[in-house]
Amino acid sequence: MAAWERGTLAKPHMALEPHPLQSANRAHHYGSREAGAASNASSGGGGCGCY
Repeated sequence: MAAWERGTLAKPHMALEPHPLQSANRAHHYGSREAGAASNASSGGGGCGCY
């Protein structure tokens, strides 16, 4: 890749994930809800982080 092409790839609309903070937040909440819904007694705690 040439130096003059790097500016094109650095543009926001070229990002793989347009909103990385929002996506990380959604993934965290989804994981917490799914872990809290597990009814397996051998698992340690729920989605809240309790043991």
